[in-house]
Amino acid sequence: MKAAPSRSLAQDVSLREVWAWSMYDFANSGYTTVVITAVFNAYFVAAVAGKAPWATFAWTAALSVSYLAVLLTAPLVGAWADAHAAKKRLLLLSTVGCCVFTALLFFVGPGAVGLAVTLIILSNFFFASGENLIAAFLTELADSKAMGRVSGWGWSFGYLGGLVSLGISLFYITYAQKSGAGADEFVPVVMLITAAVFALAAAPTFLFLKERARPHRELEHPWKRVMQTLRQARHYNDLRKFLVCILFYQAGIQAVIALAAIYAQEAMKFTSQQTIVLVLVVNITAAVGAFGFGYLQDAIGHIKSMTLVLIGWIIMIVLAYFAESVEMFWVAANLAGLCMGAAQAAGRAIVGYLSPPARTAEFFGLWGLAVKAASIFGPLTYGAVTWIFVGDHRLGILSVGAYFVVGLILLVGIDVERGRQAALQAR
Repeated sequence: MKAAPSRSLAQDVSLREVWAWSMYDFANSGYTTVVITAVFNAYFVAAVAGKAPWATFAWTAALSVSYLAVLLTAPLVGAWADAHAAKKRLLLLSTVGCCVFTALLFFVGPGAVGLAVTLIILSNFFFASGENLIAAFLTELADSKAMGRVSGWGWSFGYLGGLVSLGISLFYITYAQKSGAGADEFVPVVMLITAAVFALAAAPTFLFLKERARPHRELEHPWKRVMQTLRQARHYNDLRKFLVCILFYQAGIQAVIALAAIYAQEAMKFTSQQTIVLVLVVNITAAVGAFGFGYLQDAIGHIKSMTLVLIGWIIMIVLAYFAESVEMFWVAANLAGLCMGAAQAAGRAIVGYLSPPARTAEFFGLWGLAVKAASIFGPLTYGAVTWIFVGDHRLGILSVGAYFVVGLILLVGIDVERGRQAALQAR
C-alpha cells in the first residue's frame, strides 16, 4: 500500500498502518460498551449483588479504584515507555491484561461480589492504560496539521467497534433468552465473546503498527522525569491549561456516558429495550461526530472547533433538562453523540499537537490522568445531586452542565501555535 499524502499522514506512514492503529480503537470499544455501559453493570447490580442497597455504590467504587490506579501510574508508565521506546510492548501487555481479566468474568455468578469487583478493577485498569498508550502513537502517524482528522478516524472507527461487539452480544443474548437461559447463564458467555472480539480486532495493531520512537536514556528514571515535567509546567503553559480544561469538560462527558441510560429510564421512563436502541443509535452519531469534526478541526483550528463542541454540549444539557417528549430527548441524545465523538477526537489531537515529540507517551499519560480524574468526580457530582434532591435526575444532568461551561471559559487564552513551538523546543 502506498503512503498517503503527507498533508494527512507523516512521512513513510501507510494507510494500512493507520487502519491498524484505528483497529485498536475498534477493538477496545467493545469492552466499554458491553462491560461498563450496557451489560455487565446491570448484571452486577441485579444478579451478582442481588439488588442490595449498596450494589450501585459497589459498582461505582470499583470503577473509581481502577481510575485512581490509572491516575497514579499513567504518567510513570508513559515516561518509561518514552525512555525505552516501548509503547507497543506495553500496549500488548495492557491488551492481554484486559482480555484475560474480562474473560475471567465468566466465573462471576450470583453472590461473587468480591471476585467481580477485583476483576472489574483489573480489567478496567489495563483497558485505561492501553487507551493512553495507543493515543501516544498519534503524533508518529499524523502530519502535525492533520491530527484532528486522523484522530477522528480512530475514534469514529472505535464507536463502530462498540456497535459490533454490542450487536454480537445482543444476538447471543436474544438466542439464549429464547432458549430459556437466565442472565447468570448468558452474561458470563458474553464476557468471553467480548474478550475474544477485543483480542481478534486488536491483532492488526500488533502486526502492522510500527514503533518509530527511539530510546531516550536521559528519560531513564520515569518518576524523576514526571516530577521534572510538573516543575517545568510553565514551559508548556498552553498544554497545562488545556489539560485543566479537559479535566472539567470530561467530567461532564463521563457523567453523561455513565448515567445516560439511568437518566433515560428514570427521567424519561424509557424501557430497557428503548434504552438499548438509544445506545446503539448514539454510537452511530458519535462515530459521525468524531469523523466529521476531525476534518472541521483541521480546517478552522483546534480551539474554534473545541469551542463549537462545548457549546453543543451546553445546548444538549439544556434540551435534556427541558425535554418532556420522547422525540425531544432523542434529539438531545443524538446531539450528545455528535459532541461526544467530536470532543474525544479533538481533545486527543490537541494533546498530541502540544506534546514534545520525544515524550508523547508521557504527556498522553497526563492526558489519561485528567480524563480518569474526571471519570471519578463527574459521575459523583450527578449522583450527589440526585441523592440530595431525592432522585431529581433533571437537576443531576443540569449540574454536570456546569462542567462544560467551565471548560468553555478555560479555552480562552490557549494559543495552540505558541504551545506547539514550546513543545518542539523541549528536550
